[in-house]
Amino acid sequence: MPRFTGQAVFIAGASSGIGAALAREFARQGAEVALAARRVDRIEALAAELTRGGRRAIAIPCDVTVDGDVERAVARTRETFGRIDVVVANAGYSVRGPLERLRLDDYRRQFETNVFGVLRTVYAALAELRQSRGVLLLVGSVSGHVAAPGASAYAMSKFAVRGLAESIGPELARHGVAVVLVSPGFVESEIGQVDNAGVFQAGQARDAPPWLVMPTATAARQIARAVARRRREVVITGHGKVAVFLARHAPWFLAAVMRRFAVRRPDEPSR
Repeated sequence: MPRFTGQAVFIAGASSGIGAALAREFARQGAEVALAARRVDRIEALAAELTRGGRRAIAIPCDVTVDGDVERAVARTRETFGRIDVVVANAGYSVRGPLERLRLDDYRRQFETNVFGVLRTVYAALAELRQSRGVLLLVGSVSGHVAAPGASAYAMSKFAVRGLAESIGPELARHGVAVVLVSPGFVESEIGQVDNAGVFQAGQARDAPPWLVMPTATAARQIARAVARRRREVVITGHGKVAVFLARHAPWFLAAVMRRFAVRRPDEPSR
């Protein structure tokens, strides 16, 4: 029997990348899926695809930076499916550029989505997860373990997400809720095509060479397996595992590698 048969999954940030791939994977494994994101055309098309495949799926317009949006999305999910077993806090993007080019507003925008957006999702869904004794999946990053030059805002936000997961994991375990932190390395996505203001820019350069990038479907299978097993953390991609290992056991070596070999990302205007 598929692992998630009879369960309902809520995904914030479901319009592309890991979020969309997770929607397909959870549906493949028997779940009903609520897709929440700003790009309504994307999630409506994905919901139609999943419905044609025999699963119940709904598309809900939602901006995790707007107070009340996630609460309304969660309420509609509960009304439609009657329960919520898995909540995926996936909405996020990456502010890039050296310190001298960034301003406080850049860091604020980064945290509003990547940190406070996660917190809004957690608070909105917590009562449902406690009732179902479900799983809260926080999508962090290898950048939450390894901070690269030119990515200070993004790294800060993902370090914060990792800190949140490690802190609330024991708290929510008392109520039967598992917190799973996923830390992906380079996974196929549109994150490199979103500018520092959070606006999609078709045609922008990717962040990594193609041979380093894991397909989203592969990443989604690994993440869904971690959710089913209620793992505390899973690092996705081989290079991600190596980077996290070095950060934990040989930070001096990793720092030297960063200084010597880190590839500068292109500067971007802060506005």
